[in-house]
Amino acid sequence: MSDTEMEAGAAENQQPEKKAMKTGTDTFSFQPRVLVVDDEERIQKVCHRMLTQEGCDVALADNGIKGLKMIEDAHFDIVLLDLMMPGMSGMDVLTGIKARHPDTVIIVITGYATLEHSIETMKKGAFDFLSKPFSPQELRMVISKATEFIRTLQDIASEKTRMRVMVNTLREGVLTTDHQKRIVLANPAFLNMIGSKTRSAIGRHVNDIVKQPRITDMIDQALDQTSGYFSELTDELTLIPEDSKEEKIIGIRCFPFRDRLDRNLGAVTVFHDITALKKMDQLKSDFVSMVAHEIKSPLNSILMQMKVILDGLAGDLTEKQTEILNRSADKITSLAQLASELLDLSKIESGLINQERELLDLGNLIEEQVYFFQDKADAKTVQLTWKPGPKELSVMANRTNIEEVVSNLISNAIRYTPANQKIDVWCDQTDDCVNIHVSDTGLGIAEDEIDHIFDRFYRVKNEHTRFINGTGLGLAIVKSIVESHHGTIHVESEPGHGSHFTVCLPK
Repeated sequence: MSDTEMEAGAAENQQPEKKAMKTGTDTFSFQPRVLVVDDEERIQKVCHRMLTQEGCDVALADNGIKGLKMIEDAHFDIVLLDLMMPGMSGMDVLTGIKARHPDTVIIVITGYATLEHSIETMKKGAFDFLSKPFSPQELRMVISKATEFIRTLQDIASEKTRMRVMVNTLREGVLTTDHQKRIVLANPAFLNMIGSKTRSAIGRHVNDIVKQPRITDMIDQALDQTSGYFSELTDELTLIPEDSKEEKIIGIRCFPFRDRLDRNLGAVTVFHDITALKKMDQLKSDFVSMVAHEIKSPLNSILMQMKVILDGLAGDLTEKQTEILNRSADKITSLAQLASELLDLSKIESGLINQERELLDLGNLIEEQVYFFQDKADAKTVQLTWKPGPKELSVMANRTNIEEVVSNLISNAIRYTPANQKIDVWCDQTDDCVNIHVSDTGLGIAEDEIDHIFDRFYRVKNEHTRFINGTGLGLAIVKSIVESHHGTIHVESEPGHGSHFTVCLPK
């Protein structure tokens, strides 16, 4: 391009003040530092004027040796580099710049552009190629592209730094592995949790750092998840670090991460120290167990003495005295039942009640419970029916636990089913489960309360249920027992149309 053309283009948008560098609609807050290395003075001057107007901080060098010296002394974001210069060629300068500052964006300018030149410079790390003569608009465009590229690199670097700081300061442990189970990220909290002395885990195979088989098994399961299927794996693990005698209870969550084509790139495993929570839960359970145990015996003694009085063994009672004592006995019986259920719940949560399991004939067990509650149902004129199911329907479970599950479900159904209604009890099986069903035509449960009925001490309260006695622990006990057997329980209900409870136990 001629001197006149360059001068005219440079003066085109001359402003008294520098502009912020723009790309599209975004305004860059930083001022790119640009070095122009060219032996032609007129190109140096015009580039300096144009780029200064565009908001750049511009420096000039008239040969490659001087340019490299300036790059050694300071960092430049962009270098406009002429290939054909006396003394040191632009290709050698390019190599020298990349050796010193690999992140510097280099734009090659030359009047002898060929395909071979372009390929060679790109191989050596050039960002773009600008052929002489070039117009002011071409220069603006290539500088704008380079600035946008720098901004993208800065954003990536900033995000990586923010992520590294955030992950390294987390109290939770974080372990990220690639699809070959090599460690991509392992923060200090994770290394401390597993008692590792290593602080340079990046790049090593996970088996070299993690000695707990359950953790590596979870990573394997996450990596083996097929396309279209995503599942988060959870578990709890008790660890005893080598430098400590106190055990740690760690909650673990592991899940795969994938690319846009849904291919597994690796797995992320998060570790949360729940030792304090577990100890607090244990303290609460121990306290509840102690209180329940301490009040149960005195309550039973009071009940026995009241029965002696009510039976007339301590003298005759008036009708009013009998009524008052009967009401008192009912209240004490409820308290004694609450103490018993609290003890049962504490035993279940501590894992003491379901250690021994046997092969149970589920049909016989349920039939016995129905027969046991028959008198109670008849007294309320409720029709309690056992529907015989498949013969020899067996499940591996703790007998006392399953009897308590069926007992609680049937007694609840009787309690919340008005007179002249019916309750059906039966069992069946699916491919992988045996099921216990208790269905009634009683009061039913509102939709917004169904999610809470398995909470401790929660009771459905409305105009129909306020006179029904209960502790609110029965269904909580049922759920704890079922989950300790790796089963599930769910309910379908509608107010005024009854409820249907289904317990699913794995075969």
